[in-house]
Amino acid sequence: MEALRELERVQRVLSLMSSRGLCHTGSGGGGADRFLAQFLLFMVQPADSLSMEKKFMLVSELLGKATPDTLEEVQHLTHLEADQDISSGALLQPKKFDTHAEKSTIQAAPMVGFDAMTRAKSTLEDFCRSYFMFHGLDVNNPQSIFKYLPVLSFTESYIYQLDASNEDSLDLVPDNSSSSKELERKKEAFDDTSLSQMIEPLDSLLQRQGLMTDRLRAELKLGIQYWSLERTLCQALMRHQKISIDDVMKAIHLKSFDYRVLNLLMYQLTGQQVNELHMDFLSISELLVEISDDLYDYEDDVMNNTFNILRMFAAIYGPSEAPNMLAKCISEGEEKYENLSKKLDPSLSGSYWRRCEEATKEGGKLSGHAYGTWNIPPVISDEESFRRERLSKHGASNAII
Repeated sequence: MEALRELERVQRVLSLMSSRGLCHTGSGGGGADRFLAQFLLFMVQPADSLSMEKKFMLVSELLGKATPDTLEEVQHLTHLEADQDISSGALLQPKKFDTHAEKSTIQAAPMVGFDAMTRAKSTLEDFCRSYFMFHGLDVNNPQSIFKYLPVLSFTESYIYQLDASNEDSLDLVPDNSSSSKELERKKEAFDDTSLSQMIEPLDSLLQRQGLMTDRLRAELKLGIQYWSLERTLCQALMRHQKISIDDVMKAIHLKSFDYRVLNLLMYQLTGQQVNELHMDFLSISELLVEISDDLYDYEDDVMNNTFNILRMFAAIYGPSEAPNMLAKCISEGEEKYENLSKKLDPSLSGSYWRRCEEATKEGGKLSGHAYGTWNIPPVISDEESFRRERLSKHGASNAII
């Protein structure tokens, strides 16, 4: 019955529009007139103490400033249905989303899968234990963690989900294999689905929560740039193409973008101004940690064809010179680290130093960060042979079992 009454109201307004010469004269037909009729019905809906004249003036002023791009932005922010009936006054009805939780599928409604949450767990723990001190928070106080955990956990899990999608596009494509076309098809499908579009739901969510800033959005874009560089560099290695040292260094600096995203979120969540000294110090620390992780994960990264600074240096400088050039890079990073650490509050610097020692002992990694001895593993000169040998051994061990 309500639908019939609504149809009757629209029809009466259409008749009024026709008698007053208000109907649309261009293309669009009845659909355009119905839209205008529904808009007029919306205009006469009660709106607090606004008079008809005031509402008319407000809308006239708005339409003089708004553009079609404005409508696109509003639709993006509110997920407004294109065919929504605005005469009901429910302008912000939620859009219906597909809740299919495939790892590589990011729908308009931001959501994360269990696998992504599991992978993000260790990063979140490390972030809380290493970065909370820079915000004056006690990581041993559960309230400090759980107060901010929903936003931090969701954001990091979402980023891990996108990272998994990006790594899928780096799958090795064996020559003359029946799976080659399928793997190439997956790459093309991923490339067609822009990472910028895939990260938009997270952007919108953070904006609705009042947490998005220009700097935070720029950091997310740097993450997209890292994934793009990773694809370019790793695919170039597989094709035995030359790569640029500038691209490699840019990628290793961008690799920890998720930590910077979380850190910028913490400044928003705690209502503090961004401390540039802390950001600079943590940035160089992140660089050293990424190099340390790459040395520890070197063989696995070769197997999976993922970004690894030692892989990249070996391709650029050759197996014999790569360790020397990487050692030089590490020394330069450590020098910057030491200089910036001296500018920190002594108690904060000491706390962070102890945290780095704890992290290394708990991780059991052979390569150190900012202290101890760096151990660069033997460079793999022939990655294809290494993969075949590793896969052969793995197959043999499975056969024995």
